[in-house]
Amino acid sequence: MSAPRTVGGSSAEARAAWWLLSPALLAIGLFFAVPLVAALFLSLTDFDLYGIADLGTVRFVGLGNYTDLLADPRFWRAVKNTLVFAILGGPLTIVAALFGAVLVDSKLARWKGFFRTVYYAPVVTTLVAAAVVWRAFLHPTFGPVNRILSAVGIPGVDWLGNPRWATLAIVSLSVWRTFGYCLVIFVAGLQSIPTSLYEAARLEGAGTWRLTMDITLPLLKPTTFFVAVITSVGLFQIFAEPYVITRGGPLEATTSLALMMYEQGFRWWSLGRAAAIAFLLFVLILAASAIQLAIRRLRPEEG
Repeated sequence: MSAPRTVGGSSAEARAAWWLLSPALLAIGLFFAVPLVAALFLSLTDFDLYGIADLGTVRFVGLGNYTDLLADPRFWRAVKNTLVFAILGGPLTIVAALFGAVLVDSKLARWKGFFRTVYYAPVVTTLVAAAVVWRAFLHPTFGPVNRILSAVGIPGVDWLGNPRWATLAIVSLSVWRTFGYCLVIFVAGLQSIPTSLYEAARLEGAGTWRLTMDITLPLLKPTTFFVAVITSVGLFQIFAEPYVITRGGPLEATTSLALMMYEQGFRWWSLGRAAAIAFLLFVLILAASAIQLAIRRLRPEEG
C-alpha cells in the first residue's frame, strides 16, 4: 500500500496549483471582473461626452438610467425585436444545422469534407462583408433575389423597406452565418451514437423514420440543448446584421438591444444609459438561459 498523503504535501500542492492558476486568474480579473464592476458603476451615473473631458461633471443618478429605460417605448420595441430574432432564428438554425448534419454524416454522402468546409465557410467569413453582400442581394431593384422572383412570375419584395420582410432578412442572414458552426457540433453528436443501436433496430424492422425518432433525436438531446443555448445567446446579442443592413429600420423594426446600446453610447454619447442597457440585456439572456435549463430539467431521464 502506498503511504497516505501528508497535510504538508497537500498544502504544497495547493500552493503550486494557485501559482499555476494565478496568471489566468489575474487575466480574468483584469480583463473581465474589473471592466464588469466599472460598467456597473457607469450605469449608475450620467456619464456622457462631457464626463470624458471632465470627470467632475459626472453625477451619480442611482437607478435613474434603468427607470428611464423601462419607461421608454423605444427600449421595449428593441426588447420585442430581440425576442423575435431569437424566437425565429433559434429554431431555424437548429433545424437547418441538424438536417445538414444528417446529410453530411450519411453513408450515402460523397465528399463529406468538402461539404463540411462549404457549410462552415460562412462562420469564418467577416460578418460585415457578408452583411454588405446580403444587402446587395436583397436590393429591391437590382438585387438578384427579386430578379429571380420576377423571372418566375412572382412580384418583387421590398426586403429592406417593409418591417416584416426586413426582420426575415436579418434572421435569414443570422441563420446562414450560424448554422455551419452548429452543424459541426451536430455531426460530432451523431458520430458519438453507437452504430450497434441502429443495427439492432434494423433487425427489428425499424425504418428510417423510427430510427430517427427513437434513437437519433433522443440521444441528440444534450447536443441540441447546447446548440440551443449558444444560438439564443448569440441572437440576443445580434448587432452587426441590423446595423449594416437596415440601420435598425424601417420604423425601428430591426433595432435590437445591442444596436440601441451602441447608439446610446457612441452616437449620443450617453455612456451611462448604454451601460444600463448592457446589464438589462444580461438579465434578459440570463432569464432565457434559466428558462431553457428549467425545460431541460423537466425530463432529466431523457438526457
